[in-house]
Amino acid sequence: MQKEILLVEDNPDDVELTRLAFEEAKIANQLAVVGDGAEALDYLFARGRFADRDPADLPSLVLLDLNLPKVDGREVLQAIRANEATRSLPVVVLTTSTEPFDVEATYALGVNSYIQKPVDFEQFVWAVKQVGLYWLVLNHSRP
Repeated sequence: MQKEILLVEDNPDDVELTRLAFEEAKIANQLAVVGDGAEALDYLFARGRFADRDPADLPSLVLLDLNLPKVDGREVLQAIRANEATRSLPVVVLTTSTEPFDVEATYALGVNSYIQKPVDFEQFVWAVKQVGLYWLVLNHSRP
């Protein structure tokens, strides 16, 4: 059974675009979507409305937007890296920001990859396909 991909994105248009891109790229993993950083942490650590989730059943990949309501993406990344259970979870920042500070800060916090969302749909599909191919097929994650 393929593990889920957790998409942390507050923009419904970007969520739909990502769903379409995954479909177009023929990535079969289920996409779990949360709309803010607090929900992302609740999902990953099986708290709040996700308390019935098995906390050991982690997604295969987290696609993380940076500018999120409640808890921003940098704080989410920091919490993921600070927890023994989630420390090695692959996290890819998928954001519109090209600010050098954001790139530096997220790498300093331990992000695995930083990708600027392409504006053009075809380029976005290509980027998602590359992310899927690398992180879900080629990369050997820790057991």
